[in-house]
Amino acid sequence: MVLVLIVFLGGVLTILSPCILPVLPFVFTRSDRAFLSNGLPMLAGMTLTFAAVATLAAVGGAWAVRLNEYGRLLSLVLLAAFAATLLSRGLADAVAGPFVALGNRLTQAGPAGRQDGVVSSMLLGVATGLLWAPCAGPILGLVLTGAVLSGPTAHTTLLLFAYAAGAATSLAIAILAGGRVFAALKRSLGAGEWIRRGLGVAVLLAVLGIALGWDSSILTRLSESGTNHWELSLLRRAGVLGHGASPTLATHAAPTASPSGGDLPVEGNLPSLAGATGWINSPPLTVQSLRGKVVLIDFWTYSCINCLRSLPYVKRWYDAYHDHGLVVIGVHAPEFAFERDPDNVRRAVTELGILYPVAIDDDYALWRGFDNQYWPAHYFADASGRIRGHHFGEGDYAGSEQVIRELLTAAGNANLPAPVTPSGAAPPAATGVEAQADLDQDRSGETYIGYRRAEGFSSPGGFAQDRARSYGLPPSLQLNAWALAGTWNVDAEKAALGVAPGRIEFRFSARDLHLVLGPDAAGKPVRFRVTIDGVAPGSSHGADIDGNGDGVVREQRLYQLIRQSGSVTEHTFSIEFLDPGVQAYAFTFG
Repeated sequence: MVLVLIVFLGGVLTILSPCILPVLPFVFTRSDRAFLSNGLPMLAGMTLTFAAVATLAAVGGAWAVRLNEYGRLLSLVLLAAFAATLLSRGLADAVAGPFVALGNRLTQAGPAGRQDGVVSSMLLGVATGLLWAPCAGPILGLVLTGAVLSGPTAHTTLLLFAYAAGAATSLAIAILAGGRVFAALKRSLGAGEWIRRGLGVAVLLAVLGIALGWDSSILTRLSESGTNHWELSLLRRAGVLGHGASPTLATHAAPTASPSGGDLPVEGNLPSLAGATGWINSPPLTVQSLRGKVVLIDFWTYSCINCLRSLPYVKRWYDAYHDHGLVVIGVHAPEFAFERDPDNVRRAVTELGILYPVAIDDDYALWRGFDNQYWPAHYFADASGRIRGHHFGEGDYAGSEQVIRELLTAAGNANLPAPVTPSGAAPPAATGVEAQADLDQDRSGETYIGYRRAEGFSSPGGFAQDRARSYGLPPSLQLNAWALAGTWNVDAEKAALGVAPGRIEFRFSARDLHLVLGPDAAGKPVRFRVTIDGVAPGSSHGADIDGNGDGVVREQRLYQLIRQSGSVTEHTFSIEFLDPGVQAYAFTFG
């Protein structure tokens, strides 16, 4: 119930976000009428429709997203027609006739005019609910991500309804206040007809703006520093998120760990491992078979840069302590669809040199059993099968090793080797994507390319969801803004290049830049070329390109494209794909 209340309050905050601007003209068209018979039905239709469509979008896959897009197109037509009725009273009377007759037939009670107000207001709410796509800020992002990870549940729909109900509550207040303002204007100026026409113009402008993509580009960028900050604060105060963590990933999460130094609490029993869909480097393990062993559970996924940078430490602990009673289990919980392919995971395990058991958690059964929220996440269990510590995100490796040593000592393992990651020690000699980040100079955060979680997208016109479209670059890019050029098909998770050449540009400030990429659907390699501020990267090239910026996408994984040498400053990154079919998922930095 606490989470439901938080989500409701997040919806209330939507009234302060630019994301609500597209629906305000439609809301205020009912502000000068009786609230119970006009405003309330409209808000009810809007809330129910949004909750239903958002649920489908969250759990129904791409077909539901396309259905929502068709609904948006239909609603644009309906709302444009509605605006026309505001501009012309004669047209309004003609359009209202069928609704009056339908309302009389459906209800068989009450004055026709009153019933028409309820029915037509409800229909307006349904159209607005189809149209409304609030910015996926932290709270709504948390709900949608939970739906993707956990599958369809009534709880997901309840949370989405709570979010929409919170927004409807603040809009109801706006309607009531707006009604008083409009009534005063009518009494003092006799301007009712002009107000009506003005609202019609406002609705038409809103429809035009949404059709041109302004609601998903300009408004999204405006909201990045607004209500998102308040929503994150609300989640953190309630303990739903740790400080520094996003609702979807533990990207640069602040260290969150259990205490060491002989004061390890009991956090629960080790959950079942039976839900794993496969095992690598080991036959299936059970909690019972692990009794007497100290267990480190590492939740990871092979395209996550934070996971990759923590791997050298996990591998070092395994090498140092597996002969002294430590069992390391990597739980691979996929983020992107291609990470569900067992062959891809096996290849990554081999290429990364992982020798300990890896459980494939494609159904997120182990993820839910641990009530986990982050990549990477480390859980430490003692020889009795009790969880005695945890750590989320990167960092505090010396503290994590100290927990391992305490649990091994308590289990009777003597003559342990010297610590391999003591405080202040140099990091493991890792290269490429596994090398440690320079977070002190990192001003750019993880950025998704699929429209479900995209931020900072700056191509004119915004996204054309789930269909091919020609994109262009803006005259310039602000820090952490990005854009597409060429013919791309952008879906909820990725962007796929239809015709070569095609380009992605990103204005960033970090030592390292990575991009999760895959070849075309048939697996054909894709050539590309990288530049920084229009020139070859030279000594600042990453592990997956040469000094000229040339590289090839051969498999679905994270590619390190930039590792700046010398001082770190703000630059414009550009990658041009010379062959069609490439699939681009997300930028990460370090």
